[in-house]
Amino acid sequence: MMRKIIGQHHASGITKDAAANLVFYTEILGMRLVKKTVNQDDPSMYHLFYADGTGSPGTDMTFFEIPNVGQTYRGTNSITQIALRVKSDEAIRYFEQRFEQFNVQHSDAVEINGRLTIEFEDFEGQRLALVSDANNHGVASGTPWDKSIVPVEFGITGLGPFKMDVEDVEGFSVVLTEIFGYTQTGSFTHPITAQTIMTFRSDLGGTGDELQVVHNTNAPERPGKGSMHHIALRVKDEAELQEWVEFIKEKRIPSSGFVDRHFFKSLYIRTRQGILIELATDGPGFAINEPMDALGETLSLPPFLEEKREWIERQIKPLPKVKRL
Repeated sequence: MMRKIIGQHHASGITKDAAANLVFYTEILGMRLVKKTVNQDDPSMYHLFYADGTGSPGTDMTFFEIPNVGQTYRGTNSITQIALRVKSDEAIRYFEQRFEQFNVQHSDAVEINGRLTIEFEDFEGQRLALVSDANNHGVASGTPWDKSIVPVEFGITGLGPFKMDVEDVEGFSVVLTEIFGYTQTGSFTHPITAQTIMTFRSDLGGTGDELQVVHNTNAPERPGKGSMHHIALRVKDEAELQEWVEFIKEKRIPSSGFVDRHFFKSLYIRTRQGILIELATDGPGFAINEPMDALGETLSLPPFLEEKREWIERQIKPLPKVKRL
């Protein structure tokens, strides 16, 4: 029995405007659009995937476009920050200047839990951070996109810590340790907010394997544009995911059961604390239906939606062409 989580897989948020979202994540952050597809549960809406240069597991931010979504009312029982990794402190300084240039709301660069960090928000208030891997040991990073308009030495290399606020912090800690196999590694005080933040690791540790948990007794968050829909954690392959499916069933924990997302296989579990956690396999990967050098350039559909392609293409608006070197 393996049943081991090997770090972050992806994080999925909500946007009201796919075109503006595309510009922010590719032209300001310099990530690669590796898959332009639709929400498999509602194919009239875009689902966009941004990642490193090759679409490696552990590097993707994804967004569901919901054009009529309202605003987010922030609160507890929610995913409150997704961090993105860069190689060095110099890359943090580069983005600090870049955010000034593009009027991105951001903090000063500050050391948080031993890493030089900038906290920032996208144009819809999505809460994000950039963290330096200068002192990192643990889950390997991805490879920046070499055709990005951000210089490759400063490029985003993957996902860093996921932060969650919960009211029932003790119960959520038990879920992470006894169900998902995490170990609590300690806590730290945020230098700006003074919050106490608990830290957890699963396997290799490091920036790409850390979960952060904050005790928050405010009203639960009401999600909207700029909120995070779910986080996804990595499992090695389909055989191991099937072990997770059986384990979750044995524990009588409500779940989606096995789901084939074409680019990876998944299992979704909503914890009692309201956090939606997906377990997702490393493969088959984004090159399953597009050549690696052309990822994200055309509308990509899983086989079961191909027969609806004409209808889908009438529902969605064309997106801007990604600027690239």
